[in-house]
Amino acid sequence: MNMLYDVIEDRIEQSGEPLWYFLINYKGTRIEPGAWFAYGRRGKDLNLAHSMGSVRYDTTEETRAQIERSAGTDNFDPNLFADRADAIERLRSLPSKREARIVHVPNYVPGTFAARVSFLPDQDIMEVDFSNITFAHSRDVDDCYDEIEARLKETGRKWYFLVNYENTKIFSEAWIRYGARGKALNEGWSLGSVRYAPGSETETDIRLRAESRGFRPNIRNTREEAMQRIDEMKAEVS
Repeated sequence: MNMLYDVIEDRIEQSGEPLWYFLINYKGTRIEPGAWFAYGRRGKDLNLAHSMGSVRYDTTEETRAQIERSAGTDNFDPNLFADRADAIERLRSLPSKREARIVHVPNYVPGTFAARVSFLPDQDIMEVDFSNITFAHSRDVDDCYDEIEARLKETGRKWYFLVNYENTKIFSEAWIRYGARGKALNEGWSLGSVRYAPGSETETDIRLRAESRGFRPNIRNTREEAMQRIDEMKAEVS
């Protein structure tokens, strides 16, 4: 399930267009009970970040019932239809948001995130302090990663990443961009990443994405435990 959402998110990112109508064909689809949590959580993030409206059709009775239950819990219109023609007709009635582009107001002043980056050269560690930071939308994410990447470029080398997530909040609207920028930063500059002190919601989202992106989340409770994990990672490659 996570792999499916990874592909959808990547395709949207590649398109260069953040907003789309979602038309979903459920013909012959079966979602096992163990997959519903990831399906619902990742779907919510995707819809909040990129959907101008979602319409579903040709569901089985079992899937329809589960979607309707989720809709009642999360307060959204499931827009369930018997066939594609009716679903398309519903999409045509929904307003477009592309003409009125969403311009996010930045929540942080320039230099906020650069000041939260420090380096421990003797230990090959770059430390990032996200404590008490809220990523409300993609603009917050881009402002953050632009500054971190600039600091890394100044060093001209790769580092082990040590990230403090104490009281960090990442809203659904920000998660997709956060995942994309984090992946790019790690591929370009990281020797390995360890995270510590995330709240339960943030830890859940990190673990869901780690399952399908092929990386170890390396989550620890304290900074000391995270440093020990970095020592273990160094030993694994020596």
